[in-house]
Amino acid sequence: MARRQVIMVVDLGFGDAGKGTVVDALVRRMGAHTVVRFNGGAQAGHNVVTKGGRHHTFAQLGAGTFVPGVRTHLSRYVVLHPTALLVEARHLQASGPGDALERLTISEASWVTTPVHQAAARLRELALGEGRHGSCGVGVGETMRDGLADPGAVLRARDLLDVASLRRRLRAQQEQKRADVADEIRAVAGLEEAEPEVRTLEDPRIVDAWIDALGPFRHRELVVPEEATAALLRAPGSVVFEGAQGVLLDEWRGFHPHTTWSTCTFDNALALVREAGTDALVTRLGVLRAYATRHGPGPLPTESPALGPLLDEPHNATGPWQGPFRRGWFDAVLGRYAIAASGGIDGVALTHLDALPRLGRWRGCSAYRARAPDERLLTTASGGEVTGLRLGALRDLDHTAALTRALRDVRPVYEEPGSSAGAVSRWIEDALATNVLVTSAGPTADDKAYAPSFAVRMQ
Repeated sequence: MARRQVIMVVDLGFGDAGKGTVVDALVRRMGAHTVVRFNGGAQAGHNVVTKGGRHHTFAQLGAGTFVPGVRTHLSRYVVLHPTALLVEARHLQASGPGDALERLTISEASWVTTPVHQAAARLRELALGEGRHGSCGVGVGETMRDGLADPGAVLRARDLLDVASLRRRLRAQQEQKRADVADEIRAVAGLEEAEPEVRTLEDPRIVDAWIDALGPFRHRELVVPEEATAALLRAPGSVVFEGAQGVLLDEWRGFHPHTTWSTCTFDNALALVREAGTDALVTRLGVLRAYATRHGPGPLPTESPALGPLLDEPHNATGPWQGPFRRGWFDAVLGRYAIAASGGIDGVALTHLDALPRLGRWRGCSAYRARAPDERLLTTASGGEVTGLRLGALRDLDHTAALTRALRDVRPVYEEPGSSAGAVSRWIEDALATNVLVTSAGPTADDKAYAPSFAVRMQ
């Protein structure tokens, strides 16, 4: 019987580390038959550039879709944004890989984001004013809020197939959301950005237009029983699990309140593999840039505005909801925390090494200095330097909020081991006590290199 193999890809930072390009390369190298998405939703932005110069930013479709025959499966842990998915599929088809919907399946149990969720989420964010937490503005968090409060009431992918019931439920949802955010609507009265969001919550024609746009979900067999997930994981061959966002944004392990409504660790992917009862060889791969980045507000201890002009970002820019794209030096303290929060990894995929020549010199943060480190939150070395962040109990948001406050008062301690890709990789391996299994010095699959042991494992 053919070998079964699973590689799980998560971002160990704040997102934008290059998960898409790593997934595309792994799919090609392993001959994987499916990419499984296991968290997040339409807020993902995974850029893939092919050898021939084709480019697409994958949101809900798997980043292996440029490879002929490779399928995408959206597991129950993905928050489905159906109209955004259809727009993405049409845009991708223009890039040449054919009809991606023919290679797509969606678990019937996936929760569904609607225009009503998106509008409510944006109004909540606008009402925060200068205290905004950061948002991608696509409604994933609002959907999660509803699902956690009342799982039986939230729309699921299977509900898209019954038009009459869907219309009744969505109109009721529109009315309920308008009441839920009544205070926010009053707070943003007169704000031009808020007007289309308020209109979405008031105009029933928007509900009708959205439902009418969902024809492909009714005319194609995209929505499949939940059991289909286990079946594909038990099939011979290789599967790549593609995570969204980053562990440092995780709903329970990230730095509250600047987090996402999603589990960004390996937990969801591991649960799916366990449920399938497969004997697949599992590899947990954490993706990191050779320098730190994040969108919007929240901690970034090594932030350096001087890096902006040196590190241009063709696929990341300041957004109206996410906020500015920020850059900093590599932070091993945050890296160690992310690995611990993920339950450990088998190795790192280190990306953006092609940026090193532009930096002139490379710096890595090995520790922090703090005036009065709180031992309940921070671990220190004998000299008093902060070398780690302590994990709290899962779902302890008071602890992650305290970490957020603690990170405001630290100063990075830097080392400069050299600026070659080899020197940087070795320093990161030592600092994180793990192996760099994949290196990326450019956007395409051909720009990836693999550690010998990992290359053999993928064969």
